Amino acid sequence: MTLRRLLLLLFMLILLMAAAANLGAVPISLPLLWRTSFNDATWHIWLNIRLPRVLLAVLIGAALAMAGGVMQGLFRNPLADPGLLGISSGAALAVACSVVLPLSLPPLVALYSSTLAAFCGSLLVTLVIFSLSRAGGGTLSRLLLAGIAINALCGSATGVLSWLSSDRQLRQLSLWGMGSLGQGQWTSLAVLATLLAPAMLVIQKQARRLNLLQLGEEEAHYLGVDVRRTQRLLLLSSALLVGAAVAVSGIIGFVGLVVPHLVRMWLGADHRWLLPGSALAGALLLLAADTAARTLVLPAEMPVGLLTSLLGSPWFLWLILKEKPLRHA
Repeated sequence: MTLRRLLLLLFMLILLMAAAANLGAVPISLPLLWRTSFNDATWHIWLNIRLPRVLLAVLIGAALAMAGGVMQGLFRNPLADPGLLGISSGAALAVACSVVLPLSLPPLVALYSSTLAAFCGSLLVTLVIFSLSRAGGGTLSRLLLAGIAINALCGSATGVLSWLSSDRQLRQLSLWGMGSLGQGQWTSLAVLATLLAPAMLVIQKQARRLNLLQLGEEEAHYLGVDVRRTQRLLLLSSALLVGAAVAVSGIIGFVGLVVPHLVRMWLGADHRWLLPGSALAGALLLLAADTAARTLVLPAEMPVGLLTSLLGSPWFLWLILKEKPLRHA
């Protein structure tokens, strides 16, 4: 039954990818492509603009949702999310530093500079949040307060950098703040895939151990899990997912919060199924949001981060009301 549901998600994603690549200011259909010369502008729009953006939405949606599933599993908290805990803001601040205060780097390193900066920022915030969670017993109030403080601090620092930036840099930082997939190109897609695919494989290989960690660290240790190594691997991998995604698309909120909850209701709490299910559902959600963002207000385009926030904010409020006993933990 679970496998059939995963296959259903995959089938829905493939259908949406096919539809999204054909929707936009210039409607394109497969019969039209078949009748058109490969050198025509229609092929250029479909192959070099639409298709990279569709694949980018799939990759980033999968990464953010899988990272959210890992965070909720590690912290054993339903409200753990890269955006709410300040991890996305930490990554965005590091990227802002790399934009406003650029360094002279070799070409190959420069290609990955924003991604490396975002990874370092997300990893630092992840380690801080994880330390606070362990010190405070992982209570909901402590996590949320820490996330609010880190978001405020990173937001203020990013504001200072925006004030110091040039007009071109300021526009770039503004787009990051709202989240956008408009910069999707084959180069950025290739860089992103080389970072996200290994991280996702590492996380999936740790799914059984993540299940055992839900019993508590001591119980997991007695069951043969190297707790510290598992936690480090999951933290590093999830920070890489968030950092790489933020470096390309900016802050896209609530995907990592909403999707794992919905998938957990549908597939159950077993991370061996929850994590790939979250990846597929996250890709589906972000691709649907991005398709709506670029078609609802033609010929203009709405930042996709605004749409995901509109979807996620009511869900977050519902979770807060649902988890009343945890607020006083």
